[in-house]
Amino acid sequence: MDYSHFMTEVSKRRRPATTRELTKIAYSAPKSTVSLAEGMPNEKTFPFTEISVKLYDGTSFILDEKELAAALQYIPTQGYPPLVQALREYQRRAHAPPLWESRDIVVVSGAQDGLSKILEAVIGTGDPILVPNPLYPGVEVVVAPHQAELIAISQDDDGPVPKALRETLRDRQLSGEKMPKIMYINPTGTNPTGIIIPLERRKEIYSIACEYNFLIVDDDPYHFMHFDKEEPRSFLSLDTEGRVIRLDSFSKVISSGIRVGFVTAAAPLIASVELHLQSSHLHAPTLSQVIFYKLLKMWGYDGMLAHYMRLRCFYKERRDVIAALAHKHLNGLVDFNVPKGGFFLWIKVRGIENTWKMMMQRGVTEGVIMAPGAAFMMDTTKPCNAIRASFAKASYEEMDLAMERLAQLIRAELDKNYTIENVDAR
Repeated sequence: MDYSHFMTEVSKRRRPATTRELTKIAYSAPKSTVSLAEGMPNEKTFPFTEISVKLYDGTSFILDEKELAAALQYIPTQGYPPLVQALREYQRRAHAPPLWESRDIVVVSGAQDGLSKILEAVIGTGDPILVPNPLYPGVEVVVAPHQAELIAISQDDDGPVPKALRETLRDRQLSGEKMPKIMYINPTGTNPTGIIIPLERRKEIYSIACEYNFLIVDDDPYHFMHFDKEEPRSFLSLDTEGRVIRLDSFSKVISSGIRVGFVTAAAPLIASVELHLQSSHLHAPTLSQVIFYKLLKMWGYDGMLAHYMRLRCFYKERRDVIAALAHKHLNGLVDFNVPKGGFFLWIKVRGIENTWKMMMQRGVTEGVIMAPGAAFMMDTTKPCNAIRASFAKASYEEMDLAMERLAQLIRAELDKNYTIENVDAR
């Protein structure tokens, strides 16, 4: 594929920093090589002498003098070399991607960092981008300054509707409008709806991407956080043409504060992300990468899967609790589907056109904070009757109280609307 077709002119103009390239060379050079090229501080000046980490199963590890020196130092932009190699093997086992020899990875400071770098490499001023509606708002935050055209693709209970996607693309092509180069998809435990796109639909969307020549951003932080018995297959596992850019994050499954994620894509696209990183923060935090590498080395791939299974059971129970509480307090007031993955319950309120003021003003005053649905729509100014409630962190008692207070808010809003309608009728 000609990946230059997808890159912005700004991205094409980026050039590698010589000092960053020398750091990469120094890390891969024989131990006999002496380097005076990098502007690295001397590790002897760092005030830290040891960092120990204890895990929930009672095991622990220590970053000794040599490891700590590496963990507190500059590294190549692509990432801590031992971790990069470990993540390549992790990705190969998790998804068995076709064309693996032509792909590469780069470690980023969480998936949002990767999403930002990818979209800014592809989306230029006024460029169109295909997005599901509703969508994760982190996309709009990135592309808004570029005045990108968001092309909304309607969703049903299985995700973006292929028929709507195909019709949209066909109509744009016939009318001579600019065609999108990229589509953003959050396929598993979707934020905010909690759906999982079925395999056949993923295949159909991928087929359309091949037909109309656009890339797919496969943003999948909840891939291992689903509640189905069958493991979902990623878009990366279906990618026979090298058009999928996969974003993985360990924020939801290891630690959000550790800020470790990675991008997998065709090597030319990864090279573009690396150049962008060189011009921003050089590389993702080394200490986080070394700690995560030690964890991955200790657990191995099978140990990571066992950890994911523990998390699934944990969050599935919480999902079941919030669904039961919603039935208890909101029966007759709302509609919702039990989420199949992720952290969120997507609630649609009956009889209320827009939940924005109810949640952002009265909700805060009445002691319950949930996200109004309009925040996740392509056009945030249009009315939306939905609310997103997270079941990830609050205690069961807090969930119960939140649902009770939400019911009170909805009833008060309905009563207010009824009163206004009666006054208007007079």
